[in-house]
Order: sequence, then structure tokens, then C-alpha cells
Amino acid sequence: MRLLPFLMGSLLLGAVLPAQAMPAFARAYKQQYGYMPSCNACHTEGGGTALNGFGKAFKEAGKNDATFARIAAADSDGDGAANAAEAQGKANPGDKASTLKQPGNWLDMASLIPKEVQARFPGILTWMPRDAILTPADIATAKSMGATLSAADENTIYVPVKDQHPAGTALIFPVTFQGKTGFLLMTTDRALKITGVSVLHADKLPAAKSSKVYASFNGQQAQTVPAPKGSDLDAAITTAVKNAGVLLYVRLKGA
Repeated sequence: MRLLPFLMGSLLLGAVLPAQAMPAFARAYKQQYGYMPSCNACHTEGGGTALNGFGKAFKEAGKNDATFARIAAADSDGDGAANAAEAQGKANPGDKASTLKQPGNWLDMASLIPKEVQARFPGILTWMPRDAILTPADIATAKSMGATLSAADENTIYVPVKDQHPAGTALIFPVTFQGKTGFLLMTTDRALKITGVSVLHADKLPAAKSSKVYASFNGQQAQTVPAPKGSDLDAAITTAVKNAGVLLYVRLKGA
């Protein structure tokens, strides 16, 4: 299976037609403030990770175009400046370290790729993040493949590029067990064969750090991870990995 060699054309089209590639939040943010934000506007460590203060405020206030006005006067990151003022000044309203006087590099391409993702692909200098927006057809296809996805699973696929060709993928995604959520990182080669699954953040789900199930995914095709048996933590992790793998396949298979 050679899915990713075809990905470059679609990624290049994304550079020409960004409105079709951005997540709903990013599209709304750009319409409101005139520029494309980093995933770090809402997430602590890039797309797929936990929400920061601004992300939580945006979610709790309705997650639509009108939400920006509702949270404009709030100071979600506690740095003394209102959300709207920071956004208009190209500072990150979700990061206390990014201020109007010193906005930092949160909009640079290098800052768009979580450091943990970069560490999985040493030597890679070029990245092409691809936003995975799930259509009803995608969700139906995923269901036929044994995965349960919804529009809420919209995510960012990180694609490392070497010698002008995709070198694999990386995806950050949540795993929930008994009401507690942690975040995992999955990497694949260019044919979507899993090269690693590991814990990214699991402060609220510490047991995930000691699970032995991660090694069992290595070498499997991302879209064919078997459904788990049972209802323990390992089963929850396997379900999360299966859903993430199918998401990768569904979004990249037609590229």
C-alpha cells in the first residue's frame, strides 16, 4: 500500500486552498482576526492535546463564530491583556508567555509542530501539517471499518517531509478510561504502518504510562488494528489507537 506518495499533491493544494484544509476553529479565527492561528491558540502542545485556557473558554462559550465576541474581554491566559486585544496584536490569547509586547514565535512553522512529534523524526526540517476534517461520509466509512468517529475527532496530522517526499505521519489523540483522559502519540511510516505508540500526557490517567500494550501495535497497518476484547485500560487504549489509525486512513487514502 502506497498512500502517502500521493499526499504531496493534496498538501500543495491545501496551500492554495487553505479554507478547505483548516479546522472549523481555525477558519473562524482567521475570518475574525485576519490570519491563520497556530494550534497552540487552543491547545497546550499542538493539535490533539489538551485545551488551554482560551481553548476551554471558546468551547464553553459555544464554539461558533459568535463565541469570539463572547470571550473578547476575558483574559484566558492571565497575562493582563484581553483575548481580543492579544489576537488582534498576533499574540497568543492562550499562552501567558505570549504578550502584545513579546508575542513570541507561536505563528512560525517550527512552532506548529509539537516538540515530541519532532523528536520522533530526527533530522527532519520540513513539515506539512494536514488538518483532518471528518465529513459524514468519512464517519460512515470509519464505521464500516469498525471505528467510531465523529466531528469532534477533528485533528491535525503531522507529515514530515524528507527529500521532497512524505516520510511518515504523526497523530496526537485522546484516550479516555473511567472518565479520565490522557493523550497518546502515534507515528507511522509512509505506508501507514505503525512505528510507535506512546504516552504524550497522562497526568489525569497515570495508569496509561505503565501499560504494556503499546509495543503490540508496532508493525501493524494503522487502519487494521484489531478491535479490543474486554473493557479494561488496555482495551480503551486499543480502541483509541484503532480509531486514530482509521482516521489517518480515511483522511489520507484519497489524497
